[in-house]
Amino acid sequence: MPPRTVVIGVDSSTQSTKAAVTDAETGELLAVGRAPHVVTGEGGARETDPEIWWRALCDAVAAGLKESGLPASAVTGIAVAGQQHGLVVLDRSGRPLRPALLWNDTRSAPQATALAAELGGPEAWTARTGTVPVASMTATKWRWLRENDPASAEATASVRLPHDFLTERLSGVAATDPGDASGTCWYSTGTGAYDPELLDRLGLDLSMLPEVAATGGARIGSLTETAAETLGLPAGIAVAAGTGDNMSAAVGLGLGGAGLLDHPVLSLGTSGTVFAASRARPASTALSGFAAADGTYLPLACTLNCTLAVDKVATLLGLHRDDATPGGEAVLLPYLDGERTPDLPTSSGLLTGLRHDTTPQQLLGAAYEGAAFTVLRALDELLRACGLDPADPEVAGRPLRLIGGGAQGRTWVETVRRLSGRPLIVPGSGELVALGAAALAASAAGGGDPVAIATRWNGKSDDAELAPVERDTETWERVGSVLDRAAEPLLGG
Repeated sequence: MPPRTVVIGVDSSTQSTKAAVTDAETGELLAVGRAPHVVTGEGGARETDPEIWWRALCDAVAAGLKESGLPASAVTGIAVAGQQHGLVVLDRSGRPLRPALLWNDTRSAPQATALAAELGGPEAWTARTGTVPVASMTATKWRWLRENDPASAEATASVRLPHDFLTERLSGVAATDPGDASGTCWYSTGTGAYDPELLDRLGLDLSMLPEVAATGGARIGSLTETAAETLGLPAGIAVAAGTGDNMSAAVGLGLGGAGLLDHPVLSLGTSGTVFAASRARPASTALSGFAAADGTYLPLACTLNCTLAVDKVATLLGLHRDDATPGGEAVLLPYLDGERTPDLPTSSGLLTGLRHDTTPQQLLGAAYEGAAFTVLRALDELLRACGLDPADPEVAGRPLRLIGGGAQGRTWVETVRRLSGRPLIVPGSGELVALGAAALAASAAGGGDPVAIATRWNGKSDDAELAPVERDTETWERVGSVLDRAAEPLLGG
């Protein structure tokens, strides 16, 4: 029997790094190493020193390889999937000049508003880049940096996204992929390249940015001697371009040109996202019209407040996260970090509908309902962006794939099931971002389409399938009414 070969898929998220040691042939998850991150900042600020990501990657890879019991010589490739949109600025030696501004740093909301107006409004941006600038996007953070930390901006030799930074540390090559690049607001999904006029408007030189590989699974280089020594891996193994975390999750699910198209996914993590892989280029100002990692598109809506916000409410109430009941008359919009969808960057949480008989468990249930409603409301717009009619019975009956940490929580699953009225599929693998990155690494190491590789790996699925329940339209309409009426006067819209 030939020796087993493995690839490593790295999920570098907001809160931690996971390194999935994966059988390159079968996709069997052999081990997962983990290491935490540190996020700092108060108010709208959210920052992390990029060196923390690198140390966490090294620690997670070492832990995963040790847990697998395999020799380092078994590893043939590695790929990184990272949190999207973060701004990493480097000096001429490739060292970070300051902590990275993360995707959920909302200080650049004024810059987002100004940028949107400068190009002629949301429709102009959607036509040009696929996405309207909001505080999450990298372009707004770069402008914020130029206005608020000009010394760092002036000293910047290179601009990277989080996954780009880590990929360059592995390979010595400055590279990104269309998926993560499409979240910057200086890359055009129409031309498949950086937009020179937008770079000029932002004060960015093309030489400051990484090359864009054809796909996230393209081999952009090999593991350098220095990185190999640090990681304890063989020098020369394949390094893939990698991608953003949502794009990687899509690959891990087998979504893309060589797999499922136009099937919606709901991800419940620090952020809440709803997305689908499609051949249709998105053209909705309500969505982020991203590129996917495999050459298709990934229309996506993202909320800032999801599992962490609900957990905070549980902590304030002194309850376990699953000690919740439906909210009754109470409505709680847990916009603790401002909000991205809808675009309310200066908002805070809102509670209304309290009665004498309202229980703490109902308040927690109302927080779940508010968070789930916010991301589910974008689902119809997502389907329209894929060229589908949400009212079509066949489209309405397509299952919603539920992923992320929240998909492992009973109350999250039941809340989404009740508010959506859709059948749900909860994939058996809880590490889809890392699994998608592993498929990208396998593509770089041995060739083949990464979505096809992931689809083959998923052939023996242990997914849980949940039948639809009657939709709770009363709660849906109550939460929606509060959000629509409160956005301007109370939420800072």
